[in-house]
Amino acid sequence: MRRSTVPILLGVVIVALIGLLAYAMGRSAPGEETRDSIDAQVQAGRVVTAPGADRPMPRLGAEGTQRLADLRGQVVVLNVWGSWCIPCEAEVPVLQRIHERLQRAKVGTVWGVTNRDDPEKSLAFVRKHGMTYPSVRDPDSALALEYGALRVPETVIIDARGRIRGIFRGEVTEEFLEASLRRAGVPDEVLAAR
Repeated sequence: MRRSTVPILLGVVIVALIGLLAYAMGRSAPGEETRDSIDAQVQAGRVVTAPGADRPMPRLGAEGTQRLADLRGQVVVLNVWGSWCIPCEAEVPVLQRIHERLQRAKVGTVWGVTNRDDPEKSLAFVRKHGMTYPSVRDPDSALALEYGALRVPETVIIDARGRIRGIFRGEVTEEFLEASLRRAGVPDEVLAAR
C-alpha cells in the first residue's frame, strides 16, 4: 500500500507546481495593467488625469522635493530615464531641444524622472549630456509604475491642466513630441522655433 501512495503524492505535487507556475505566468507584472489601461484611454481620446501629481519626489542634485502638481499651468514632458540606458542617452538631444523651446516661450518644461538609478550616476549622466531640464529621483519606481512605465525610456506629455496628451514607450522621437505637444496646446510657432 505504501508504494502506491508515493506516485499519487508525487502526482499531486506535480499538478500543484504546474498550477502555481500557470498562475504566476498569467499574472500581470506590477504596472502592466496600469500601462494597458492608460494607453488604451489615451489612444481612444479620453481625458486621463496624470497620476501621482501630489507625490513629492526628491530633486536630483538639489535639496528638497518637487511634485508634478508644482508644474501645473505648464505643459510637461515627463521622461522616465536611467543613466545606464542607451536609448535614454540617444534621446537626450531631442528632449533638450524641446525643453529649450518650451522654456523660451514660457509654456512648459521637460521633467526627468530617474528610475531605480544611483544618484551619483544620474548626476554624471546629466553633466555628460548637458541636460538643463530638471530631474527628480524615483528610487522605488513608485511614480513610474503609476504611469505603467515598465522600462526606460518612457515619455508622457501632460497639458497645463494636468491631463495626459500622449505616451511614448521607448526612445522618443521629435515627431511624436511635436504632435503631442500640439494636442497639449503648445502653439506651432513655439515648436517651429529653432
